[in-house]
Amino acid sequence: MSSLQLEVKQMIIEALDLEDIEAEEIDDDDALFVDGLGLDSIDALEIGLALQKRYGIKLKADSEDTKKHFASVNALAALIQTQTGQ
Repeated sequence: MSSLQLEVKQMIIEALDLEDIEAEEIDDDDALFVDGLGLDSIDALEIGLALQKRYGIKLKADSEDTKKHFASVNALAALIQTQTGQ
């Protein structure tokens, strides 16, 4: 697991106050919504706010690309790398 993926997992856990899960339990390729981690649209808003606060990334809620970025930890990490050059 790369440090960016670990950072993304920690951000998700902190943003959503997930007290009963460790970063190592989240698979980088697992879906974040519905079947995978089981997050919902409110969780997506919280993650979006965390991305904006931590990395300065602004997303459009109605964009089809945004849905792709929220598919998995790896997808979020790729977005961060693209937007920030990390």
